[in-house]
Amino acid sequence: MKGPSVRGRGGRLPRGGRGGRLSLRGRLLTISVLLLVAALLASTAVLVTLLRRDLVHQVDDRLRTAAAVAARVPVPSGVAGGPVEGAPSGDFYLAYLDADGQVLRVVRSAEGNAPGLPALDAAAVGARGGRPFEAPSAGGGDAWRVIAEPVLGADGEAPGEGAAHGGSVVVAGSLSQVGATIRQLGVRVLVIDSLVLMLLGVVGWFAVRAGLRPLRRIEATAAAIAGGDLTHRVPHPASARTELGRLSAALNGMLDRIEAGDAARGATEQRMRRFLADASHELRTPLFGIKGFTELYRMGGMPERTDVDAAMGRIEREAGRLVRLVEDLLLLARLDEGAAGADLPLRLTPMDLRTLAADALHDLRALDPGRPVTLTGPGGGRPGGAPVLGDEARLRQVTSNLVGNAIAHTAPGTPVRIGVGTEQGRAVLELRDEGPGMSVEQAARAFDRFYRADSARGRAEGGGAGLGLAIVDSLVSAHRGRVEIHTAPGAGATVRVLLPLAP
Repeated sequence: MKGPSVRGRGGRLPRGGRGGRLSLRGRLLTISVLLLVAALLASTAVLVTLLRRDLVHQVDDRLRTAAAVAARVPVPSGVAGGPVEGAPSGDFYLAYLDADGQVLRVVRSAEGNAPGLPALDAAAVGARGGRPFEAPSAGGGDAWRVIAEPVLGADGEAPGEGAAHGGSVVVAGSLSQVGATIRQLGVRVLVIDSLVLMLLGVVGWFAVRAGLRPLRRIEATAAAIAGGDLTHRVPHPASARTELGRLSAALNGMLDRIEAGDAARGATEQRMRRFLADASHELRTPLFGIKGFTELYRMGGMPERTDVDAAMGRIEREAGRLVRLVEDLLLLARLDEGAAGADLPLRLTPMDLRTLAADALHDLRALDPGRPVTLTGPGGGRPGGAPVLGDEARLRQVTSNLVGNAIAHTAPGTPVRIGVGTEQGRAVLELRDEGPGMSVEQAARAFDRFYRADSARGRAEGGGAGLGLAIVDSLVSAHRGRVEIHTAPGAGATVRVLLPLAP
């Protein structure tokens, strides 16, 4: 059986190759060394080229001086190719040519090689114009620099056509010393460059290691975060304007958002678990009551008609409580969908909050006739008009929940003030009681679902499910308004509903 293929898509091997085996530090060091090698080789080549050109220019200057002197000297007599006393030895070559380019007399070192000269008749010499040129060695070896000049007469002018010779003089210098100097310099430069590369490689290793230390801290931070610790942050470098500084700031900002999102998600999950637990408990309480009475009836525990009627009345009350709880949960769910972009279950019509305030006044007096209730403006004074666009049935539910909340959380006979009017361009409806009030922590959670500031209040004792203020907040938000609560322990509580004024 064939093993699994290691090729990627299209039959090609995955990318990476040998480059993927090197660490970032190794790759940076390799690239730096390669660039340094290229720079050293290029600079060495330029240096050698310039030095060779200067040395050749020095040879050319010597040849021009020797050619100018030899062109004014009469052609020595004697056999062609014979040595002449006093001639320069070593890498120097001098020869006299006739007008056809034939050698008349050669003066050169006995141990030196002669240059391989091209055709140098009178026309060729004139065409070169006394410019130096390079010629190979006849016996092999280093090249020669050559200058050809016409032979001058005694008066310093070129002889005419009737002159005895009318030829030229050729002066050449070997480039063997130039080549030896260049080769010696090349060897020394290569040795020095090798030592420099070795030294810079060692220094570069530690320099790159120190330069990548912030990246190693980022790596350690990322590893800690991957392990679940979101409190780690990347240390800020000395300068925030560098790439590492901007990277550290961006990573820390991202980590802050991740931590905040994780905390918010955890808080949401915690609220959801608490909501499900509270909802289950609230639903279970009336269901258990109904189930208990039905089982009692089935077991024959209600022999009298009055017992049956009392049980049925209790079942009816528990069923009504269950229906109200389910309707409140459905309303909150629909309002949540509206906040998420779905159509809101509201029918907006022009209305005045004074009508709701007056009805709330009558409800309070009916529920607790001994309770002092007054109708004022916001904060006191005379009540005023508060025109809004709203769903009257839903806003009546808001005032009903506020009235029920005041009745449930204050002692009988506690004064209550209802304020209505406008304030800072908004319609205001407020309900103020002089009850026990709430702490800062309790006020912050007053609009949470299933939250009750008095945890000792039993559900069987008439306590609500803790959805009243949550429904108030959701309904007012659906009307593009907001709810405020101002309270302190022992100072009562004021709940203010602020809605946009009708145009």
